[in-house]
Amino acid sequence: MTDRRGVVITGMGLITPLGIGVEENWESLVNGRSGIGRLTQFDASGYPTKIAGQVKGFNAEKMVGRRDDLGSLGVHTQFSLAAARLAYGDAGLAGCPLDPVRVGVYLGCGEGDPSFMWLAQRICESLQGDKVNMATFLRRGIEMLNSRKDIEYEPNKPVYHIANMYNAQGPNSNCLTACAASAQAVGEAACMIARGDADIMFAGGAHSMIHPMGLAGFNLLTATSTRNDDPEKASRPFDLKRDGFVLAEGAGILILEEERSAGARGAKIYGELLGYGCSADAYRITDIHPEGRGAAQAMQNAIRDAGIRPEQVDYINAHGTSTQINDKVETLAIKKVFLEHSTKVAVSSTKSMMGHLIAAAGVVEAAVCLLAIGRGIIPPTINQEFPDPDCDLDYVPNTAREASVRIALSNSFGFGGQNVCLVLARQGR
Repeated sequence: MTDRRGVVITGMGLITPLGIGVEENWESLVNGRSGIGRLTQFDASGYPTKIAGQVKGFNAEKMVGRRDDLGSLGVHTQFSLAAARLAYGDAGLAGCPLDPVRVGVYLGCGEGDPSFMWLAQRICESLQGDKVNMATFLRRGIEMLNSRKDIEYEPNKPVYHIANMYNAQGPNSNCLTACAASAQAVGEAACMIARGDADIMFAGGAHSMIHPMGLAGFNLLTATSTRNDDPEKASRPFDLKRDGFVLAEGAGILILEEERSAGARGAKIYGELLGYGCSADAYRITDIHPEGRGAAQAMQNAIRDAGIRPEQVDYINAHGTSTQINDKVETLAIKKVFLEHSTKVAVSSTKSMMGHLIAAAGVVEAAVCLLAIGRGIIPPTINQEFPDPDCDLDYVPNTAREASVRIALSNSFGFGGQNVCLVLARQGR
């Protein structure tokens, strides 16, 4: 659309293993602190991986407020509501005369806790020898079922609750495209504003797969790091000795607004969303295409949508998971898109500090790009100790760097070959 409306970001709410709120996260990022530690949410002693990026100091009642249903809400909903409250306050929307049908919610949230322990206990109660007595299992299941909690497992519930909390009667949706989900949500929300379907959107996502089933699945895929004796050095994107990603949890919500109305109310503006690109690898369910075709296509689409040239990008927040395949292929894809500029553009992976927030990763990393633009500092890729000849770009190793960042690109590549890239820029550049 050549006549599309401009989209700016006026509020942020971040909940990650590095802290709660913008300032706690930013302080950890620029100081190269790791949020990875021993897993404490359940007994992982029998798992190959015993570490994770867990949110610390989160008090749902304090962050969300007292609610009769708080105990039934999944952690993904609790994180989402808390991040939405932070973003709403940060945007200064309280007291503004908003038309509810012009306010929407678009999230990329994962599912809630699948109640693995509840299921395991019911099975144990129903065992007769080495077989499950189904009659006993069904009877005990019905007796113990919490129907409200069960329905709150669904990934669309955070969208419902945020819409209710803020009377957002406009566009309302959730997507779950694996690790690209919240980045896609931000891109799609921006499109809704650009074409006139809404004036304000809550956009982002939340996820926690730090539970027995989640960790078991990634262990079976041999995708997670087993550097259990040194958790803070376990996430090491682009480093030769990387051995997998570190599972993490959290949420991020951005307030997107139509540029002119945000300016008219005197809103603080972090930056603008210039471009959104997506693609599919159409290859395998876990591996990125070995030639980086989908990743490169998504970057090219986002840059084209933004109406800029590749050499205008000052910073790339890489997907950078710390797996052998992803980091090598993402490096290749960046070279394909940026050509000679690939040796000049700064690239960093903040997953080195906070781990991989899965569905919530993309929005948090987009927020990092906006902060880098506004504060003139590029967060580092920590744990860069052993150079990998296949990963030979400028990854801002170990120490944050002062730099003028006018335009940044945020990469999110999900299992299944779902790729999303966002171009973010200083307003007016």
